[in-house]
Amino acid sequence: MTAKMTTVVEQDGCLVKVVHLERVRRARKRTPSAERLARMSGLYQALGDPTRLRMLLALKDGEMCVCDLAALTDTSDSAMSHQLRRLKDLALVKSRREGQILYYFLDDHHVAELLESTLQHLSH
Repeated sequence: MTAKMTTVVEQDGCLVKVVHLERVRRARKRTPSAERLARMSGLYQALGDPTRLRMLLALKDGEMCVCDLAALTDTSDSAMSHQLRRLKDLALVKSRREGQILYYFLDDHHVAELLESTLQHLSH
């Protein structure tokens, strides 16, 4: 592997800085576009909120309406609608209307897999 070596002033205990150019090129080639990275970041920000995580985990077991989710999380219907709108914009949930009631459910199996994978990772 091609490496570029330069001598540097001691930094964090290192006297030599080595950049493995081929590894860097490979990583750059596989890095998603700036737009895709921004979307990923937004998704992880949404998942970083305990209330939204609780909502998504509940929806893993089946659809629920705004009132159900508000009761689960001890929030107002209005606050719940706002959270659901954000999750919908990020393609984490979908909705269907039955009369005057909107039921929410996970967008697809990938969302459930993401949640399950995270839970499994935490149990190690």
